[in-house]
Amino acid sequence: MKADKMRQAFRQAVFQKQQALAMIVAPDSLSARVAESVGFKAIFAAGYATSASNLGLPDRGIADFGIMLNKCREIVNAVNIPVFADADTGYGNLTNVRRTVRSYEAIGACGLFLEDQKWPKRCGHMAGKSVEAPEVLAEKIATAVAAREHDDFLIMSRTDARQVYDLDEAIRRSKLYHEAGADMVFIEAPKSIAELQQIAAAFPDVPLMANMIEDGATPSLPTQVLGQMGFSIVVHPTALTYAQTFIDEKVLKNLKATGTTDAAKAHMVTFDKFNQFIGLDKVNAVEARYTPEKIAALIGK
Repeated sequence: MKADKMRQAFRQAVFQKQQALAMIVAPDSLSARVAESVGFKAIFAAGYATSASNLGLPDRGIADFGIMLNKCREIVNAVNIPVFADADTGYGNLTNVRRTVRSYEAIGACGLFLEDQKWPKRCGHMAGKSVEAPEVLAEKIATAVAAREHDDFLIMSRTDARQVYDLDEAIRRSKLYHEAGADMVFIEAPKSIAELQQIAAAFPDVPLMANMIEDGATPSLPTQVLGQMGFSIVVHPTALTYAQTFIDEKVLKNLKATGTTDAAKAHMVTFDKFNQFIGLDKVNAVEARYTPEKIAALIGK
């Protein structure tokens, strides 16, 4: 099955030493297809981009379980590379966490992370966050691990304790979460290269994720450098959302001012190229294969 192959590919990539997996957050299926076409090996379906693309609203816990799950399902169906999921806090108590894990497994995701923020959560680089007692997420992690039906469906812990308390508390919590069964660890919003190095040193044998947000709290470093430092995944969660917003505004301002898109065509793909990229030829071929006349002839035989 596609899902099994994707989960195995993701596990293999994550557990490689000294080589980080570059993972892009896709706001939608089209951007996921573009990322796959240029060579990215994994996609992340995450809350910041989903809140913006689906609702036009900030990442403040407004995108609920149904919206998040359906966005991930759409992306999984659109690409042939692994898709990792942002499952926020698990959307409720331990029963909800179990349902969340089973639901993401069922749509073909390769794994998910659960975080220790209090609901309503917010983007990890926004001010004003608060976190639960560490035991709360530890129980959710243990529940998630017990609930999964596939060992290759990976569970990541996320803590936002760095901004709420300090790095030592974030590391302490993450060790507790790893002991509870988390396959991977994510400490959100470290504030310096030294802090990134300290995180890597604290988890020498555990896959770690680093979050590279433009103008965020964490310094921006190349994927290769972070891999050498000890991180297994480097995610870019806002790049496509910000790029889409920029070009949308640029093109639409020009259209409104001039009444035509002629000046913006240099920033667009052509009609034929886009139709080819999106798979129009394949759709047309399927329709041609199953015309009423051909089906009638087949039934006649």
